[in-house]
Amino acid sequence: MATIKEIAKACNVSVATVSNILNDKPGASAATRKNVLAMIEKMNYTPNVVAKNLKLQKTRSIGVIAEDMTIFSIPDIIDGITEQCEQVDYQILLINLRLYKKYNDTYYSKDDYYEVVRGEIKKLMQKQVEGIIYVAAHERPILCIPENLPIPAVMAYGYSRTPKVPSVVVDDCHGAYEITKYLIENGHTRIGVIMGKADSIHAQSRLVGYQEALFDSGILYSPGFVTEGDWNRESGYEGITKLLAKGITAVFCMNDLMAGGVYDRLAELGMTVGEDLSVVGYDNRELSSYYNPPLTTIDLPLHDIGYRASEIMIEMLEGREISEEESVCAVECTRRIRKSVKDISGKNMSEKNAPE
Repeated sequence: MATIKEIAKACNVSVATVSNILNDKPGASAATRKNVLAMIEKMNYTPNVVAKNLKLQKTRSIGVIAEDMTIFSIPDIIDGITEQCEQVDYQILLINLRLYKKYNDTYYSKDDYYEVVRGEIKKLMQKQVEGIIYVAAHERPILCIPENLPIPAVMAYGYSRTPKVPSVVVDDCHGAYEITKYLIENGHTRIGVIMGKADSIHAQSRLVGYQEALFDSGILYSPGFVTEGDWNRESGYEGITKLLAKGITAVFCMNDLMAGGVYDRLAELGMTVGEDLSVVGYDNRELSSYYNPPLTTIDLPLHDIGYRASEIMIEMLEGREISEEESVCAVECTRRIRKSVKDISGKNMSEKNAPE
């Protein structure tokens, strides 16, 4: 590969002249500029961007630490980060911790992996990244980013619990409100709930959203209509068995996997989803559109979480201070209306709520 010195020698000009032309600075005549640019093309010269950026103390790179790339939520978040970084000409250096592969979900309630994270942060800083985005697999308080980190950091899909590290999360309360409200709009008042694990922030926020939707519609909340699951398909199967005895007409499953368990149990009982019982889920996993009938659910804004996390990072790199009020950014969800809900209200649904 040709060097800038070789270009200068071939054109019989100084290195400074070539450098000025490369950086579009004035000083060279039109003829000299034309000659140098032609020689650059002929000798296939490529500027050493890394060396230039290091000299300017700017690498235009961001370190991204993912808890586990096999978790369904993480690839879409990283895609959002990547899209925004491409738009502003930043590159990402990706680290996959593989925590779920190693420990299943037991690490969610532990902190002994924090030192591993901090070690990876040091490695990324040695590569001159300008900032760190940590991507969690499951929303929870995560205190793995050092308070004295000399570069900006953002937490995606988790809570840093410090204004120094902004957190970008899903607005689960809003999502649960929207899906419960949809059931109410379809005439349902006896709505069961199959929760995720009770210690999960996702489950707690979704329960609040469900309760708020009932309250705003003048429907009394009944604790007996709520049963705890564990996010897995089997707990949906077991949960609906308990709830059917309560006389519910609809069930809100806090994820699509548990909704699959509901489908399984209803099929065994000879009941039809969307006719004998209305079922809604949460997450909009790919499998939900292949259920029979396709499942009405909530679309998690995972891509948008990644995109917004990257936007905040760039804002911080440009010198903007994030206030304490802005330190937690909640991204709203959207409804995916399909065919698993029966309208028992006697009213015609509007075109915008027509099934996919």
